[in-house]
Amino acid sequence: MRQHMWNWVVVATILCTTAIHAADAVGPDAAALKAARQKGAAFLKTSQSEDGSWTSSEAPGVTGLVTFGMLAAGSPVDDPNVVKALKHLETFVQPDGGIYFPKSHHANYETSICVMVFAGANKAGKYDSLLAKADKYLRGLQWDESEKTDKSDVKFGGAGYGRTGDRPDLSNTVFFLEALQATGAKKDDPAVQKALVFLSRCQNLETENNTTPFASKVNDGGFYYTPAAGGTSQAGNNPDGGLRSYGSMTYAGLKSMIFAGLTPEDERVKAATTWIKKFYTVTENPGMGQQGVYYYLQMFAKALSTMNIDQFEDAAGKKHDWRKELAEHLFSVQQPNGSWVNTNARWMEGDPNLSTAYSLMALKYCDPKPDK
Repeated sequence: MRQHMWNWVVVATILCTTAIHAADAVGPDAAALKAARQKGAAFLKTSQSEDGSWTSSEAPGVTGLVTFGMLAAGSPVDDPNVVKALKHLETFVQPDGGIYFPKSHHANYETSICVMVFAGANKAGKYDSLLAKADKYLRGLQWDESEKTDKSDVKFGGAGYGRTGDRPDLSNTVFFLEALQATGAKKDDPAVQKALVFLSRCQNLETENNTTPFASKVNDGGFYYTPAAGGTSQAGNNPDGGLRSYGSMTYAGLKSMIFAGLTPEDERVKAATTWIKKFYTVTENPGMGQQGVYYYLQMFAKALSTMNIDQFEDAAGKKHDWRKELAEHLFSVQQPNGSWVNTNARWMEGDPNLSTAYSLMALKYCDPKPDK
């Protein structure tokens, strides 16, 4: 573990400035950050329904993300709005251990998000039993030997929305991994290592870890949605059938590979890092424009935080205080009522509850660091 952490310190040094001078703090203005978080949480308190939900009483995924966003913004577990939300989410606990709305067919997605919430709110072991059962349930949804899925199958190791006959995808696999991490899984956990097999096959990089038909067609080191069921990229296909890489999935894939134990020397990490250096931005989702931009920003923040980077050097050699740039961009697009909303409504980001949740999740990683 020490060697692994040292490796990431080394790569951070390579990617960042050669030194951060004693007078150079990183991150946004602390008061402005606090104010933005408080305004976002205040908006969410006004938009919560009487039953404790947000947006829909039958969408625990949205309510879970909003609750997680409120906790990320600093709302305490005993905040009345958080308490009401947790009670609402508890109504979705099923006999099989999952936490989902039975008619939604989103069992993995909803359970994974709810696990993250209950793990974050688990004071004095209140949710220990619930989390243990949910963890077992989620592991049963992963495509592996238990479903008679051979390792050679492109579905192996992945997780999807959770419905019968569904196919795995990178976004749901990332939520799956975040849930396992929240319940204590480490990099050597069998489920995590199986997921790494799927992650590698979602990368546009031909290696011994990825021999899918898509691996060599784009080969830029970025990630796409899924190689399963014929392959899908939300950024579209090349004329030769290659699946185009895009920002949100590339940051998601890179972050998850690090969690699974890959070091900076691994060719998959090197290739993904080269991609994000080339397409660094906080104003759009590279390859997708404004589609899914708030989802992208929270993945961006998680990945760079996981990589232990303070100042990121892009492909042109420009150094970025990414926390400051991300936070100040979010400050600039926050609405007067405290919310965030995407003018491009794809993937529900036209819903201010969801976009505000994503924004607060991103801002969680933007705390300024003191002078060194």
